[in-house]
Amino acid sequence: MSLNKILELDNKTITDEPAKDKSDLPWYFLKKLMMNNVTARNTCISESQSAELDSIDYFNDINTDDTLNPLDLITALFLCSDGFVQQDLVLKMSMCQFSVPLLLPNCDTKQCTLMLWAMRDIVKKYRPPDLSESKGFIEERIVTSELPMVSFVRLGECSMSKSEILNKLLSNSQQNHDTFVHRNMECGDSPRVISNGLTEMTWYLPCGNKNMDIFSEPVAIANLRGDIASFETQFSFLCQTSAAVFVFFDELEQLESQLELLANKNHKAKIFLVGNQQNKNLSIDAFKRLANNLGKTNILIKQKQTNDATFIKGLRKAIGDVVYDPQMKISVEKMADIAHELGIEVDEDSKECQEGKKNADAITAEIKDIFEYKEEQFPLQENYKSNLRMKKEEQRQKQNTYAVSDVMARFIKAISSPERERGYFLKWVRMNLDDLSQEKLSGLRVKYKEKYSDSEHKQEIKEIDQQLSNSSLGVEHFFREMGQIYEASLSLPETDPSRQQLQHLPKLCAQLLLDGFPLELVDGDASNIPLRWVSDVLYQLNDLVSPKNKIVVVTVLGVQSTGKSTLLNTMFGVQFAVSSGRCTRGAFMLLIKVNEDYRNILNCDFMMIIDTEGLKSPELAQLDNSHEHDNELATLVVGLSDVTIINIAMENSTEMKDILQIVVHAFLRMKEVGKKPRCQFVHQNVSDVSAHEKNLRDRKLLLEQLNEMTQAAAKMEKREKNKKFTDVMEYNPDTGNCYIPGLWNGNPPMAPVNAGYSEAVYELKKNIIQLLGKCGSTSNNILEFIEWITSLWKAVKHENFIFSFRNSLVADAYMRLSTEYNKWEWEFKKEMYTWVTNAETRISNFGTVAATSDTSDMEGFISELKSEALKELMKLESIILEKLKKYFEQPEGHVYLVEGYREDFSNSIKSLRGQTERSVFNQLREAADIKQGKQELDKIKTSYTEKIEKAVCALIDECRKKKVKMTDRELEDSFDRMWTKTLDTLSFAAPQTLDVYASVYSQLLTKLSPKGGHACELLTDCSKFVSRKMQRKTNYHDTYIQEILHIIDEKLNNDDVNSDTEFEVSLKQHICGSAAREFQKMHEDFIQENDPKRCLQKNKEKFCTDFKDVFHERDQCRKKAEEFTNHCLKTAVEDFVYRSLGSDIVNKMLTKEEFSTRMSFQYSILLDLIEKSNFKNFQTYVCKYEDYAKVWIHHRIKESFSSEFSVCELEDRRLQSCIDHINAAIEKAKAEKTDSLKTFVENICKKLGDKLVIPQDALNAFMVLNKADQEQFAHWLSECVKEMKEALGKKFKNTDFETKLRQLHLKPQDELFNRVVGCGKQCPFCEIPCDAGGAAHSEHFASLHRPMGLGCYRWDDSKKLTTDICSSSVISDTCFRCSATKNEWHPYKEYRKIYSDWKITPDSSYEASDYWKYVMNKYNKEFAEAYKANPADIPDGWKKITEEQAKESLKKSFSIK
Repeated sequence: MSLNKILELDNKTITDEPAKDKSDLPWYFLKKLMMNNVTARNTCISESQSAELDSIDYFNDINTDDTLNPLDLITALFLCSDGFVQQDLVLKMSMCQFSVPLLLPNCDTKQCTLMLWAMRDIVKKYRPPDLSESKGFIEERIVTSELPMVSFVRLGECSMSKSEILNKLLSNSQQNHDTFVHRNMECGDSPRVISNGLTEMTWYLPCGNKNMDIFSEPVAIANLRGDIASFETQFSFLCQTSAAVFVFFDELEQLESQLELLANKNHKAKIFLVGNQQNKNLSIDAFKRLANNLGKTNILIKQKQTNDATFIKGLRKAIGDVVYDPQMKISVEKMADIAHELGIEVDEDSKECQEGKKNADAITAEIKDIFEYKEEQFPLQENYKSNLRMKKEEQRQKQNTYAVSDVMARFIKAISSPERERGYFLKWVRMNLDDLSQEKLSGLRVKYKEKYSDSEHKQEIKEIDQQLSNSSLGVEHFFREMGQIYEASLSLPETDPSRQQLQHLPKLCAQLLLDGFPLELVDGDASNIPLRWVSDVLYQLNDLVSPKNKIVVVTVLGVQSTGKSTLLNTMFGVQFAVSSGRCTRGAFMLLIKVNEDYRNILNCDFMMIIDTEGLKSPELAQLDNSHEHDNELATLVVGLSDVTIINIAMENSTEMKDILQIVVHAFLRMKEVGKKPRCQFVHQNVSDVSAHEKNLRDRKLLLEQLNEMTQAAAKMEKREKNKKFTDVMEYNPDTGNCYIPGLWNGNPPMAPVNAGYSEAVYELKKNIIQLLGKCGSTSNNILEFIEWITSLWKAVKHENFIFSFRNSLVADAYMRLSTEYNKWEWEFKKEMYTWVTNAETRISNFGTVAATSDTSDMEGFISELKSEALKELMKLESIILEKLKKYFEQPEGHVYLVEGYREDFSNSIKSLRGQTERSVFNQLREAADIKQGKQELDKIKTSYTEKIEKAVCALIDECRKKKVKMTDRELEDSFDRMWTKTLDTLSFAAPQTLDVYASVYSQLLTKLSPKGGHACELLTDCSKFVSRKMQRKTNYHDTYIQEILHIIDEKLNNDDVNSDTEFEVSLKQHICGSAAREFQKMHEDFIQENDPKRCLQKNKEKFCTDFKDVFHERDQCRKKAEEFTNHCLKTAVEDFVYRSLGSDIVNKMLTKEEFSTRMSFQYSILLDLIEKSNFKNFQTYVCKYEDYAKVWIHHRIKESFSSEFSVCELEDRRLQSCIDHINAAIEKAKAEKTDSLKTFVENICKKLGDKLVIPQDALNAFMVLNKADQEQFAHWLSECVKEMKEALGKKFKNTDFETKLRQLHLKPQDELFNRVVGCGKQCPFCEIPCDAGGAAHSEHFASLHRPMGLGCYRWDDSKKLTTDICSSSVISDTCFRCSATKNEWHPYKEYRKIYSDWKITPDSSYEASDYWKYVMNKYNKEFAEAYKANPADIPDGWKKITEEQAKESLKKSFSIK
């Protein structure tokens, strides 16, 4: 049985169900023992609840078949366990003041084993009489302590309970404890099956108080189970190793054999006979005869009138007389020689254990002076500590000059040995080092005490203090050096043999972690994380366990020496170092496996426990930066953990305030970066049963102090919106506090662990596991945990954590959210675009035969449409908000990390709805006003057309009355005369044109406000807007100029430019004046195009042809079908396709990764720039980003539709849907019986009115002189529609893509640009565009900043371009000045005071921004020439960056996998 299996978390871990059968008992015992619970030996099986009292037989013995003697259970467990489990069991049993196995019987081989290795790890502290005044103490490994041993055995049957007498012997009246199992304990009277022959051992250790100590000197007590007649070997062993052996008996039947057994000459021990006169079988005569034959034997008889207390007093005196003889002392270690002589096996004799010991001794035997040893054998570590600020490359080069020391070479070789041998080796090394450190520390403590009383020895005291700090030497120092050796080797070429020989080290340590060995996370001496070493170990761990690699993390924080490590050891059964003088330094992580069956509940495969050094350490308190050190450590462990245990002492309010401040800072920082750790406050040494009630006031006080600390921390971190602790994290004062009584039940060293302590820790463990079960969705896999370590550590090293935190997991979660939001935004826009297109079609058809509304009032119709639009907008807004809500409810995707951005995206949705509403209402108003303007003209044109039609009909009648066959020439002459005459009767008023300039001027007056700047970009944007409107060839509308003024205002607001009113007036006058000229021409063209006289003249030839056809009574069906198709349907269908094609193209482009989010777009455009390697492109990108982005998007659309996608497919799909719609309308019109062709055509138009805009002029002209047969017309119309489809298909195919893009209503390039350009804000220092998702975010940030010289920045004196990067500058001590600072110098570190809405992630590393370093180095001269400056002084490191490294840096910056 292995330790990993015992410590594994399963469904029994937090169950309170008692054992139901014998098979449950071992796990029940182990679970309790691992938590130091003194009730662990209660091995009774719970009886069935259904058992009734009257079914119990009071007169017969109770059936013991279902019971198990605790000693059998303990023996069985030891026999089934490996050496490491045995050692752990003995250690836990010793803490509980249980007796431990000295000689373990094996029921199969009938042999016994001396448990030397199992006891090897027990360290005991006690105070002998000579140290009581000085309050000194002795701390020793118990197996090496020379102590007198007193053994207790039984000869034959015995009416007295030997073990119960021993328990009373070892307990004083105030503190009774069952050290040995006895018959009057639960299940102690069950028959022993395999534990007879077991010899147990315990120790009595004095505390230095005469009134309390039973013995003033330490003494070992041994107890043999069973009759010595059956276990002569064990008895002989005890007689040769003990100072005295007390033989308990009742009868002396076989006197001769008993005499022979007791009178063995090899026995060194004094033999004491202990009898019970209260037993009737005791023969006093036989007893005296035996005593006379054993000359030196002492006799103790419990008289009939003697009670237990008096008897035990005599027994203690007898023992006391024996143990003070210095000749009778022996260590357990030396007992091994006697065991070998008697043929008793010794557990340490195993080959692996001896090999491990040999290797460990070879390493530790050389240690004379610990400080010198560390300097000689760990040169890389010492160099690393002293040169933490040195540049990494230089440091590693220096480290590589040291050869691997002999000790480290031996250490690496030893841990590369097989698993069991490696385990023994590490145990031996740890124990040897602990012994050495303890020896050194005890001497230093004595010296310290001597000098402390004399104030003249201040310097010496300081030196001793330093030596105390330096005298710590543990296994972690070897692993620390190993990590440094490994990290240094990575700077060597990959082919270097030295590097290749060390590549297996991370895997070795990963295996050790899996074996349950704690690994140092934070270097306790240098207060630093060796990131590469720790990361590579965890990468290897991930490889070893994948795909079962999910972990949850539990950490503990609190003041030094408040029992944090003991708490974790008790809770999880682990072994973090807790020995005297070994306060935890740094932080250690340890893995506990989660059982297969329990993984669904905890949603992880492993639990990681992190033990940390104490906050407010006296050693560090002397340093100036101790507060920062504590803050860093707290932030790191809180950031890494899912649950943080905070150990606080209610008694010391000042100390508690300090701790709370540190902890609250850490939680606040985590909230800001999206982590949601949970916490449990632990109040130790609170034992009253009413503690929870009584401390209600204390909990209230604690919450008040937490709130106070939150406000203080929020102010320091510039996050004042957090007013209460509950704003920062989920915390319930009732369930978030745990009260734990003191660890010891009584006075150490003889005090067992308090059962209340174990039970309270167990309750805490249950709470923690339940908390972890709730936060399953936030658990990380090992790779994500590595990312958290890296990003958190980098961030805590910066002065301002909240503004410096950067993490690829957060970036990845943000990217996913942005991608989803962009999909929702496009769905919203697309739906509304479709709705607006249909609404515009309905407005265009308003008042015509194609009208879909019965309303005759345009204003009423527009109100209806606005109501519809608001309903549609509300529906779409609620859909997208619901999607956002559901997105944050999902368990995967680390959504909790971007919870802080939720409000930004919610605001963006509301902003999108508001912008869309304004745009929709403008479009509806514009379409309605243009339609109303055309309606008057349409009425005039319709009226004139009707008069012409009457005149033509009159002419036909007149010609037919002549009854003369007229030629076409004669008919045409007659028609011309009639035409001229009719036109003369019509009154054509001069077309009224609008004064666009006057309208523009009035709009301009209402829109002026004090802003200015960015004129060139504005001119371009407004010019493009005017061009788009001109292409549509509609009439002018006031909304056009309002839109232009809106563009100008938005741009001026966006760039936060404060300029004078004169500038803005000039800018708006210039732009609007230019637009007015274009709009005036557009308006005049529209009026001219729609002049009624001109329209009539345009149709003269058609009327003439119709006149001749009617006169000659020719069949018009085919001709009229063609006319209706070509003049009414074809243009409408073409217009419909071009209205829809824009959104179809956008849909296709959005399937490409580069348009999924802004960050993807930035990555793609930058990658394309470096691959094309053209300086002009870089210059345009840097200086005119928006222009370059628009051109790039345009090219990408053209490229995509010339290779990947086919625009013809999209056109064909839209064309086919339109044709299907027309055919369906024809069929429906045919089904409705009508009396005239006119009604038939009107019915078709009505059914097409919601999709196609039927030209009114063409329709009116078509209706003139239309005498076609309805049925024939319908037949030919269907044929003509087929021909139209083919003709349009050909036309679309033959039109080049560029022309198509110009004709589209929705411009794909503009839509995509608006999608990826974001808010349009640029970094105030390097002009890099903002990457934040959504339009209404509260904070701007960019993934990749660039050298400010690329933005034209130069040094004042030399005029050289600067190579400073804003992400580095913001953690430097340099200053900047600009118009925003009123040209006053301002520290970069405090840039947020000037640019509060910008978040520039500090990054002092040489790896970040390699992309722009490469670009600036490559085009240094070109940029200098372009900016009329001197070339920058490029750092040497930049010159080594290759194109591949630049691309890799780009990937890293944008979190591209």
